[in-house]
Amino acid sequence: MKRVLHLFPRPLLIKLSVYLRPLLKLWYKGNRFTDPIDGSHYRTFLPYGYQKIRQNALCPGTLSLERHRLLWLYLSRETDFLNQSLNVLHIAPEQVFYTKFKALKNWSYTTTDLHSPLADIKADICSLPFKNEQYDLIFCNHVLEHIPDDHKAMKELYRVLKKGGTLIAQVPLDESRTTTFEDNSITDNKERTQIFGQYDHVRIYGTDYYQRLEKAGFVAHAVDFLTHLSPDEIERYGLFVTEKIPVGIKKQSPTL
Repeated sequence: MKRVLHLFPRPLLIKLSVYLRPLLKLWYKGNRFTDPIDGSHYRTFLPYGYQKIRQNALCPGTLSLERHRLLWLYLSRETDFLNQSLNVLHIAPEQVFYTKFKALKNWSYTTTDLHSPLADIKADICSLPFKNEQYDLIFCNHVLEHIPDDHKAMKELYRVLKKGGTLIAQVPLDESRTTTFEDNSITDNKERTQIFGQYDHVRIYGTDYYQRLEKAGFVAHAVDFLTHLSPDEIERYGLFVTEKIPVGIKKQSPTL
């Protein structure tokens, strides 16, 4: 299914999904799986992946993946972000969250990306057009693995985040690696897919990802929110059992 979807331009996919998702929600309706983002129920989730296909990964109604569902559970159960008055920046906004976040009247919500039709402001993450310390909360999920100079991007995220603010920056992370692997000489799409897991990725992050965030100024840690869930919940929500949520806190003002 994923390979078929890649045949269409992203703006067209977004338009198509508006009509397809209600039909898919009805077709796959059942009692085995639940998407916590909208509370809908399914007899199955769909397989998804590039090199390795993951079973029961993609929710047919919302198009959420494991990482989206885990993040929503964390936001709604573990934090008070959804109820606070916040200035929020969303880098490369995920469609599954866009409508939910946009509807929050207590958020001043800004989206940005170079190409996404969901972006309010077209901008390069390495040169963001925002003031210092402008945002309380920043989402930057599955973005940094695409950026050649991820340290520059992290410094920009640090710059525009308020003191005491929070960055949530999920990435594909191989916990069996202690050191991130990157090689700028690898430019062929097929070779990148084979080595990095996706044609437009430029690295595989290891557990030193948190050190990279700290080098940019953040106090970084991994939130293992799965430990807050029962085995039945992990199965019902279709979660990836080793997924953690990388969080960075800004303790100091930016060094310019």
